[in-house]
Amino acid sequence: MALVSTALAGCSVTVADPEYTPPPPLPALEQLKQAPLTDPADFAAGEDVLAFVTADRNLVCALTSARGPHLNLPYEANNFGDPDNAKLATVPVAHCQLAVYPAPAAADVTDDCSGTGLGYLGGAALLTPDRARYGECRSGVTQMEAEYGPKGRPGGPISKLPVLPEGGNLERNGLRCSAYRSGVACGNVSAGVGFFLSRDHYELIPAKGKNAQTAPAKAPKTP
Repeated sequence: MALVSTALAGCSVTVADPEYTPPPPLPALEQLKQAPLTDPADFAAGEDVLAFVTADRNLVCALTSARGPHLNLPYEANNFGDPDNAKLATVPVAHCQLAVYPAPAAADVTDDCSGTGLGYLGGAALLTPDRARYGECRSGVTQMEAEYGPKGRPGGPISKLPVLPEGGNLERNGLRCSAYRSGVACGNVSAGVGFFLSRDHYELIPAKGKNAQTAPAKAPKTP
């Protein structure tokens, strides 16, 4: 909010400027490009992993690595370190989970869940260097829902992670995540690919040269 100072009887009085209009928030990739980088030291969550929660405890994210479908997550059990997976290529990824979240748009459902009958659910997003995805095949709730969802019970591994403040911007291996607009943006700025997540809205930003997909805001849903 812009402030205007005026002199009155030898005193300085500061009042709000009624004609001031705050600038609109930056698009996700511009936020990631322009926001100053935050010192990553306080966000280390294991070997070469950065992780954080948002101040409202609705999002948890990790800048980490994947081997095939196996993610190295500090807040959820995984098979990343299994010897059988060591032969798979290791790639940098950004992964986020939400406590309250929108359902995936029909165009963003990319998996038939191998005919297992499991649903393709929202509440999780994954960024690789060249692709952004929202939703996944699973049954039950994510770890973030288990701790901070409508029926969650805080006290698990996510409750121990540090908060990335509004405007904070972390980078690992060419990928960035920033907390802003009451949500989180993650992206590969050089490739022009990323996503934005909040409790009632998400955006997928495909690689340069393709049309961006934006899911309309709907009532938050959880399974």
